[in-house]
Amino acid sequence: MAAALIWLGGASVARGQHGHPEARDTKVAAARPLDEVLRAHTDQLMALPGVVGVAEGVCDGRPCIKVFVARKTPDVLKAIPGSVEGYPVAVEETGDFRPFAPPRP
Repeated sequence: MAAALIWLGGASVARGQHGHPEARDTKVAAARPLDEVLRAHTDQLMALPGVVGVAEGVCDGRPCIKVFVARKTPDVLKAIPGSVEGYPVAVEETGDFRPFAPPRP
């Protein structure tokens, strides 16, 4: 599944060190705005096992892609790219997301 992110229609996707932006050396400059990049790659990122959400974020003062996972395991971290189209990817363990039920009247 991770191999599908290596080449997505010419998109630049680089492997990083376990999804931690402070541990990677991203050499590719982002050519498109982050919101466009996220729209283009959300389906592929969400299809990775263990991924429960993605969002725009700020990592070390720079725009980044946040990938939320139910649990950070070595297999999950290996599957997530270190950067996507020049934007670093940060992985955060959140547990499973569940819909919020509004209070009953």
